[in-house]
Amino acid sequence: MIAALTGSGLAAAAGLNAYIPFLLVAVLARATDVVQLPADYAWVRSDWAIALGAVLLFTELVLDKIPVVDHVNDMVATLIRPTVGGLIFSATSSAQNLDNSAWMQHNPWVGAILGAVLAGITHTTKAAVRPAVNVTTAGVGAPVISTLEDIASLGLSIAAIFAPVLVLVFLVVLAWSVYRLVRWLGRRRRRRAEKAAARSATSSGPGGPAAAEPGAAGVVAADPGATTPLPAETGRTAPTRPIRTDRPH
Repeated sequence: MIAALTGSGLAAAAGLNAYIPFLLVAVLARATDVVQLPADYAWVRSDWAIALGAVLLFTELVLDKIPVVDHVNDMVATLIRPTVGGLIFSATSSAQNLDNSAWMQHNPWVGAILGAVLAGITHTTKAAVRPAVNVTTAGVGAPVISTLEDIASLGLSIAAIFAPVLVLVFLVVLAWSVYRLVRWLGRRRRRRAEKAAARSATSSGPGGPAAAEPGAAGVVAADPGATTPLPAETGRTAPTRPIRTDRPH
């Protein structure tokens, strides 16, 4: 149970920032005995892996705080974050063998899938909320919310390693956040549909395009350039103009 919580917490943290939990696990495995990785994952604590993770972390910290660029960064990270989450979950659970679970020892791929799913859920929530924050705050909220996400990723990673029970609290909060997000998106979609229907009804009402086509309603518009002849029954003749004969020569 403890190993599963550790892997779940690290995977969820990877959904916010893939490189914070990766570097934490790599550095602790390299410098301490707190995290002991199996031989298959020994490369995680290598020099080149730590150096590459540090460069990618710096890039993530910069790009994720720039409006619009952060959305592109989230799109690129759609595959990276779940992959890193599955990797970390699998590595840490393999190290602990999920509390000596024989079934998990013979099915290590389950840990990778669980980690990828958890990281994917966290990433999807983050990617859905960020555009709304940018629009409502005119981009000012992007660096603020990004910094909070980085702090949450670091705190969750530390808790997953040193106090795995706290991961349960985060998972409950994550489930509640996803539920609220789904409801909010549903209400937003309904409001857009209602506004579109209202605009459609307004355009087809009085003064709209339909009113501008009288022929469609059975009314024939008069031609302003046409002339109406005088009735012949009046018996009157139009006055004649006298002819002048005294023209000057």
